[in-house]
Amino acid sequence: MTLTRPTPGVSDASGPVRRPGTGRAVAVLLLAVLAALIPLFGPSAALHDTGEAAAPGAGGVALLRTVLFAALCVPVGELFVRRLVRSVPGAPEAAPRGWAPYAAAAGFVAALGLASFVATGNLVPGSVAEIDVGGLYESRDGKLALVEVNAFLAAGLCALSARPATQVWPLAAVVVAEALRAHPTTEQSPLIGSGLTLVHLTCAALWAGGLLYALRTLRRWGPSEAGVALLGLYARVAAVLLAAITATGVWSSLRRMPSDTVLEQLTTTAYGRVLLAKVLLVAVVAVLALWARIRLGRAADPLTACSPARAEVVALGVVVAVSGLLTALPVPIRW
Repeated sequence: MTLTRPTPGVSDASGPVRRPGTGRAVAVLLLAVLAALIPLFGPSAALHDTGEAAAPGAGGVALLRTVLFAALCVPVGELFVRRLVRSVPGAPEAAPRGWAPYAAAAGFVAALGLASFVATGNLVPGSVAEIDVGGLYESRDGKLALVEVNAFLAAGLCALSARPATQVWPLAAVVVAEALRAHPTTEQSPLIGSGLTLVHLTCAALWAGGLLYALRTLRRWGPSEAGVALLGLYARVAAVLLAAITATGVWSSLRRMPSDTVLEQLTTTAYGRVLLAKVLLVAVVAVLALWARIRLGRAADPLTACSPARAEVVALGVVVAVSGLLTALPVPIRW
């Protein structure tokens, strides 16, 4: 399999012009809908028979958080791969159109929705009048929510400017705000938890967003030695990212579920169940990444590695959705 660019249309005497891009667009739309169903309806399934109560609007919060995570991955991945391209000898000048402005817009809407939730005391607002915007400045969560709203707005403006690389700073602000939000001051050693989340989220965004943009770049370039070199560069960095994600994920989990109770809580708590699902999905992603790496190094046509890499992107999208669901579930009790 090679990265040949599809023809605009194929026609014969028996039928009208067929556009291959239509089927791909429909498939992407269906995958997006399925990914949205995970955080939207996931809380009730995860909480079934656990004795735990769902927070108000858990499904909506999980969906908004999923959109926010995805909106973070896209521009981070574009910046990452564009830097890798500079190290590729003879790289074509052609590059796929950036999705960063659209991602920033989606992230802004998601962050605004989450901020409105915080502004009503973590309740679902029934009307605009119930949203206390001024109250956001009086709480830690409110200030962090405002940081994310403003950061996505700034990232969108940077993406449209003459220096799109400057969006790295507002994107970094989103990552820091998420890391601090995930670990309130009432938690034991919150700064350690925030540091772990900071590394985990950064590496995950580089991995998922980077692979997406790398495949888009290869499709734009077509079959070439430069494409093989770019995929090889990404694969080497991705191995380090996977190691960092695994280490920080395990450490974070053990901080919330001590080792002597972790096996039980993985099946008896909603957080544990979703965490277990995420671990299994990441294992599948790792296998796909290894498969792509083997093809890249041993296949007669190294670009056949794109086939498992595309499946890896889909699996990573599901991981993002599950991660969004995880943030909306009650944190397990430290027994």
